[in-house]
Amino acid sequence: MPTPPVPLVELAAPTPWQRLHRALMPDYNRAATAYWWSVVGLGALALLHAVGVLAALPREALLQTLAGAFVATLAGFFPVRIPRSKNSFAAGEIFIFLVLLLHGPAAATLAAAGEAFVGSYRTSKRWTSRIASPAMAAVAMLVAGSLLQALIDGLRSVGLFSDGALLMSAMAFAVVYFVLNTALVTAVSHLKRREAVVLREFFGAFGWVGISFAGCASIAALLFLTFRQSGVGVLMAAVPIIGMLMATLHFFFRQQEVDEAARRERVEAAEREASQAARHVHALAASEQRFHRAFTHASIGMALVSFDGSVRQVNRALLALLGRGDDAELLGAPLRAFMHPDDAGALAQHMARVESHEIDAFAAELRCRHSDGHEVWVALHGSVFTADEAGNETPSLILQVQDISARRSAEARLQHIAFHDGLTGLPNRSRFYEHLARAIERATADARCTFAVMYLDFDRFKLINDSLGHGAGDQFLTEVARRIRDSVRPSDVVARLGGDEFAVLCEDIGHETHAVQLAERMQALIHRPIQIAGTEIATSASIGITFSAIGYRSADEVLRDADIAMYRAKAQGKARHALFDAGLRQQATDRLHLEGELRRALDLGALSVVYQPLYHLDSGRLEGFEALARWSHPQHGHIPPDTFIPIAEEAALMAPLTDFVLDRACRQLRDWQRRSPLFADLKVQVNISGNDMAHGAFAQRIGRALSGAGLPPQRLTLELTENILMERVEGAIDTLAQLQALGVGLSVDDFGTGYSSLSYLSSLPIDSLKIDRSFVQCMRAGSKQAEVVRAIVSLGASLGKSVIAEGIESEAQLDQLREMGCRSGQGFHLSRPLAPEGIELLLDRIEISQLAGHRDIDARTALH
Repeated sequence: MPTPPVPLVELAAPTPWQRLHRALMPDYNRAATAYWWSVVGLGALALLHAVGVLAALPREALLQTLAGAFVATLAGFFPVRIPRSKNSFAAGEIFIFLVLLLHGPAAATLAAAGEAFVGSYRTSKRWTSRIASPAMAAVAMLVAGSLLQALIDGLRSVGLFSDGALLMSAMAFAVVYFVLNTALVTAVSHLKRREAVVLREFFGAFGWVGISFAGCASIAALLFLTFRQSGVGVLMAAVPIIGMLMATLHFFFRQQEVDEAARRERVEAAEREASQAARHVHALAASEQRFHRAFTHASIGMALVSFDGSVRQVNRALLALLGRGDDAELLGAPLRAFMHPDDAGALAQHMARVESHEIDAFAAELRCRHSDGHEVWVALHGSVFTADEAGNETPSLILQVQDISARRSAEARLQHIAFHDGLTGLPNRSRFYEHLARAIERATADARCTFAVMYLDFDRFKLINDSLGHGAGDQFLTEVARRIRDSVRPSDVVARLGGDEFAVLCEDIGHETHAVQLAERMQALIHRPIQIAGTEIATSASIGITFSAIGYRSADEVLRDADIAMYRAKAQGKARHALFDAGLRQQATDRLHLEGELRRALDLGALSVVYQPLYHLDSGRLEGFEALARWSHPQHGHIPPDTFIPIAEEAALMAPLTDFVLDRACRQLRDWQRRSPLFADLKVQVNISGNDMAHGAFAQRIGRALSGAGLPPQRLTLELTENILMERVEGAIDTLAQLQALGVGLSVDDFGTGYSSLSYLSSLPIDSLKIDRSFVQCMRAGSKQAEVVRAIVSLGASLGKSVIAEGIESEAQLDQLREMGCRSGQGFHLSRPLAPEGIELLLDRIEISQLAGHRDIDARTALH
């Protein structure tokens, strides 16, 4: 019987997923495939997170991030291959770590992904690698960068953060990034081969790359510290310098490869000649000819030198390096004749160690002398050479000489950038600390090695910047830096610490009076007018001075005390100097302690507000109150506003203090208005600072306080001193317009003590002028103060502004003000500032008087 046919099994067509898998990863097993897709998914999430964070950055920060990512990605196209290795590296890691320090993990994640994509695209044709590499780099950088950021935040919170801590942290987490990224990459091949990872092989193959990552991170940290002191110009200067350094390194490694090829050829030729010397004499001649060609035509300088230092043979590359026409100028001459005198001794020592068989070879960086006189930095490698061209066994040295002038110049430039101010060329804070630390060491070892430190701060620099622009401010700093240098001795160290702050270190001063005389001479030179942008500027500086006799142990202590003395000079009226003493340090400590107590008091709402009544002077009717902040400290008792208000201004606490007084005063006034229709028209006046006016959202803060209390804007008046208003008038116009639109009143406090422009007073939305108490308290019939008050009242009437007198302390002053036509006033004669309970009693009595039928009762009478 015939065999029945075997039925054919119909094979299912491959799915799109299977076709994609066969196209991308035909050699991937199930575990490797799952790992690949997981890492790519995590990388995509990391990049999406980075893009979301970067979208919220300010425009300038975003541009810096994109520029850093572009440079890092571009650097990936130009790798530097390591001789005797299949590995290479690029300068992109420097910019990746710099972006990490400048703008955080999200920015660095984008830069790392871009650099990884370029590297994988350049080295691999498989899209699995081209897709996975940037994803792995993004995951590794986001993790490592976030850990670094958390470490830095932690160090800051416990007060351990410093420039050194930043440098070490950046290097450590660069290695963490390298380990994470390398582990993610190598895991794919191990999963495909089903092999376990051997840590010894892992670090043996990639350990040197981790070291290069740490080095790149250290350079990035130094650039970041320099950028923080000198601005973005440093980075713009550093990019071409790093590029030149990498090009030099690339050239150097290429030359090493040439040298290695030449060396291998010589060694192989020597081995062949040794084994065939007896039978093949002609092989020696061929080998010597090959050596001669390699020696003569090498692209780097080479020379044979006897151990007594005389030159026996040179190649053309060395002649060109030294600027010599032919070898006749060098042959037979001592090698030291072509070396820098300071380096000739070091070369002789190396040669002596080789001759005595202490070492077989040496490497050194030395200076040679070009024929035109300039110095040429070279990397010199020397080793024993035992055969000359004639075959004689005459030991000598073979030297390989590589020109490294470009690299040394780049290193010197980076060194200068790291330790000097880019604008003035003066040493920066880091270099000044080094000089000061050495001075402290000398003074500690020998009391006769005295020193003084002067800390300078210019009194009107911010006004110059604000009025003439930052370009004029830079010209000003450059000129005053020159004047400071001209006023000190050549041995003194002048440094720019930052902004308009300078420091001078004077060693061996002899007596403290010499430092004082130097400060006075410096003041006189600085005070001369400066022509900037067509404007003549007269400036001055406040100078704090401290001396080594105090017994300092660190540079931080010296600058701290000099800074304290400088602030003492400012407090005494500026344009002067002040000497440090231990009492100043205690005052600064007490002030710092009080600042912390004030901050806590604001956080806990422990301050209070009192209210000084304002009266209509003719009728005695209560018009409103001035809200005044008060601080009752649990240990120190009542602390005057004159003490804690300046502390709040210096410590950036004015915004929370103003908000506290505004909120408390608006709510309190609204409560009093609701008591009776009698008080519906009462107003409250609140003092504000110049920092408040400069705050971009100040009008919104006022609106929130009014809305929260339910108080009509017309019932709130803000008081700003005359000097602050005039100093900030240009920047405050928009804020004043917003306040006017809101309906809030504005009063000029302490009027008459500063300087005002009548054009500004007439055009700005000012409702009232408050006459300073110093004029009111000194009023006498026919006195100058009385005439000043009369003029202010007349000026207010002419400008359509109401006038309020403050500091009324006697009936005679009250009568004079009425006679002059002053409408409103306040002062101890009328009422002292009262706590809310006292105001409640005052309002009770006014209501009682009203019910009794005394419609025009004098509110001052009700107070008593």
